[in-house]
Amino acid sequence: MKLTKRDLPKLWLPLTVMLALIAVACLLAWATHLDADKADRERNAAASAKIQIEQRLRQARSEEQEIKERAQLFQQLRNSGLAGEERRLDWIETLRDAHRELRIPGMTYEFGAQSKLDAGDESTQIWFSSPLRLQLRVVHEEDLLRFLARIQKNAKALVIVRSCKLSALTRQADGREAMAQFAAECEMQWLTVRSASEKK
Repeated sequence: MKLTKRDLPKLWLPLTVMLALIAVACLLAWATHLDADKADRERNAAASAKIQIEQRLRQARSEEQEIKERAQLFQQLRNSGLAGEERRLDWIETLRDAHRELRIPGMTYEFGAQSKLDAGDESTQIWFSSPLRLQLRVVHEEDLLRFLARIQKNAKALVIVRSCKLSALTRQADGREAMAQFAAECEMQWLTVRSASEKK
């Protein structure tokens, strides 16, 4: 079958409808593509928001766990006497007990003023240092080591020995100190920690 010029007016309407339908189909395909792009963007945004929320939740749980651990550690320090105000009377008793139990011939000591260990520290716990100058008369060098070990074990503070000098005695003293063979002089720090909320 051949088309002639006479057939064109008859085909005009179907061709117009076909072109209109093609245009509508193209518009629908374009709108569908736009909707798919929008859905993809919304899905990606939702996935990104979910990841951020999960990260924040993990961080919050981690911080909560860290706070619990710090609180438990601080409570342990408080129970051991390391946390809180310095207990100088207890420290003196610890020194005297070690002196008596180890039969150290002679002992003198002098605590200095307590000071903040780090003036610029703004953490939740603040460390304080109380210096101690200790002088002992001992029979044997090992007496000094035993005395220091006893103090570090029993003191309600973190005791750090900064320096110790041991020298032989040239003259003998009277009484108990007559047994002493050596003089020891030690510089020590007794450390305590307080919560920043307890700071005065």
